[in-house]
Order: sequence, then C-alpha cells, then structure tokens
Amino acid sequence: MAVSSIDEVLEKVSGPALKQLLQESREHHEKLENEIHSLLANYGSEEKEPAAMAKGMSWIKTNVKMTMDDSDATVADLITDGCNMGTKSLNRYLNQYRGADHASRELCGRLISIEEKLCRDMKSWL
Repeated sequence: MAVSSIDEVLEKVSGPALKQLLQESREHHEKLENEIHSLLANYGSEEKEPAAMAKGMSWIKTNVKMTMDDSDATVADLITDGCNMGTKSLNRYLNQYRGADHASRELCGRLISIEEKLCRDMKSWL
C-alpha cells in the first residue's frame, strides 16, 4: 500500500526536497515489492491485495485532509500515519510468524527499517 499511498500525495507536494524524498522512498518500496513478488513466486504463493476497506478508508482520509489543507505538512502527517500503521502491522507479523524462514523475516525487517526512516524524515515537515 505504500507505493499507492505515496502516489496519491506526490503530485500535491510543493517543496522539492519533500518531493525528492518521497520519490526515493517510493523507489525503495517498489524494489522491495519486486523482491517480495519473487519470494512469493518461489514459494508458489500469490500476493494478496490489501483489504478494499483499508484502501478505501486510506483514500478517503487522504482526500479529506488534503482538501482541507493541501500543505506539505499535511502530506508529512499522512505519510507518518501510514508509516506508523505499517511498522505496527509488520512487527505484529514478525512476532506472530516467528517460524518464518530467514529470507522472509529479513525482507520484513528491511521494510520496517525503510518505513521507520521515512517516518523520521517526515519530522522536518510536521
């Protein structure tokens, strides 16, 4: 969901530094997404789309907040919320699936690190 969330706000960003940061983060997320696809394919599994309700609620929240205030601070706030929800879920999965193989756990850890870094980077715009 990270790539689509970044895509939703990217065109509304006015500051070049924030735009660059989000574009770089999007690229990191896309790279990891491709690695996840490969790992799932190796296991004969398919990617599951996020729940329609979660995607819909995210879209509504983003558009309502951006309609009320389309500043870079609002973008940073939305991205921070998304990062926090993402790291919370990913850590829950790491704890829930302690028996997962090393490659899966390592990939999850890298994704958590990317999310945490993006969250820290957003603080300058909050």
